[in-house]
Amino acid sequence: MDPTSESLRVRRLRCPTVPCLLCLCPALLLLEQQILLGALALLCCALQLTQARALILASTGLGSVKDLRWALQIYRRLPLNAFSRLWGRCHQLPLPLFARSPAYRLYSKLCNCNLDEADFNDLREFRNLSEFFRRSLKPEVRPICPAARIVSPADGTVLHFGRVASGHVEQVKGVTYTLQGFLGPDPLGDNGSSECSTSPMDRKLQDSEYHDHLKQNPENELYHCVIYLSPGDYHRFHSSVDWTVHKRRHFPGHLLSVAPRIAGMIRGLFCINERAVYMGSWRHGFFSYTAVGATNVGSISVFKDEELRTNRGGAGFQDRIFPEGSFVAGKGELFGEFNLGSTVVLLFEAPKSYRFSLRTGQKILVGQSLGTE
Repeated sequence: MDPTSESLRVRRLRCPTVPCLLCLCPALLLLEQQILLGALALLCCALQLTQARALILASTGLGSVKDLRWALQIYRRLPLNAFSRLWGRCHQLPLPLFARSPAYRLYSKLCNCNLDEADFNDLREFRNLSEFFRRSLKPEVRPICPAARIVSPADGTVLHFGRVASGHVEQVKGVTYTLQGFLGPDPLGDNGSSECSTSPMDRKLQDSEYHDHLKQNPENELYHCVIYLSPGDYHRFHSSVDWTVHKRRHFPGHLLSVAPRIAGMIRGLFCINERAVYMGSWRHGFFSYTAVGATNVGSISVFKDEELRTNRGGAGFQDRIFPEGSFVAGKGELFGEFNLGSTVVLLFEAPKSYRFSLRTGQKILVGQSLGTE
C-alpha cells in the first residue's frame, strides 16, 4: 500500500468530526442569529403590551388610578435604553438582496410611508432597515415657504404649540414642565440636574426670572412648538429659521415613547428623555432647537455636530460651545436625523404680534409655515 495513502487514511480516522464541525459552523451561527432575533421580538412584544395596557387604561377609563400608575411605573423601569441599542444593531444588519424590496414595502404599507416622495432608484439600494428609515426625499417634494420667518422642521403631527407662560411650557393640554427643567440651568449658574421640575409653588419666581433672562428683548415673548414624528414619517429634520448655534447641551436620559397618548400621561416626559438641545440666536433673539430621543430612537445625529453621541448613559448634562460663526443654519437646511421617529421641540423669542397658524393634531410637512408676525 502507498505510504502516503495510508497516512491520509489514518488522519481521516483520527479526525472524523472535523468535516462535520466545519459544516455545522454556518448552521450554528445562523441558529444563534435566529435566537437573538427571537429574543428581541419577544422583548418588543412585552414592551408593546405594557405600553398598550397603559394606553387602554388611560383612554377608556377602565382601570383604577392605582392600576394606571402601576402600569406606568413598570413601563418606566423597563430597560428601554439597552433595548434601543439592541434594536439599532439589528436595524443595521444587512438584509438579503431578495428580501429588501418586499420588507420595505410591507413596512411602508403598515406605517403609511409615501415611497413616491423618496429619492431612490431601487429599494434594494437600502442595505438595511436603518438606511431605509433615514431615506432622503426628492428636493421638489418639500418646498420651503419663502414668506414664512419660521417653518416646520419636520414631517409630523403638531403635538402642542403656544406662548410660554412664566417659564412653564405645556407638554400637552393640562400637563406642563419648566423651561429650566428642559433646557437646564442658566449657563452662568451652577451645574444642574436633568430631572424636570413640574411647577411647585415655591419655584414660580425663579422660573419667571429664568424665562425673562432667556429673552434678548424684554418686549418680546417666548413661544414653543412640538412636532411628533411617527415611525412612518420622514425621519430627517431641518432648520426652521436662519440662525446661529452657540451651544449644544446633551442630556442623557430615558428613552420612553413620545407618542401623544404617552405624552399626556407622563408629566415632564421631554425632561425625562434623552435630548440634544441646540441654543443660539435668530433675528428676534433667543432660539433653541431640541431633538428628543424615544424608544427605539437611541441614535440622534446632527450633521454639523459629529461629536454628539447618544444613548451612551451618564448623568447630568454635557455642553459643547461652538466657536463664533462656526455653526450657522439656514431656513430649510438639513439639520439631522432620527433612526426611527421621535419629537422636535422649538423654543423661540418673537414679537408679541406673532400668531401660530396651526391646530393641535394637524399633520405638517417640512418647510410649511408655522405662523405669522
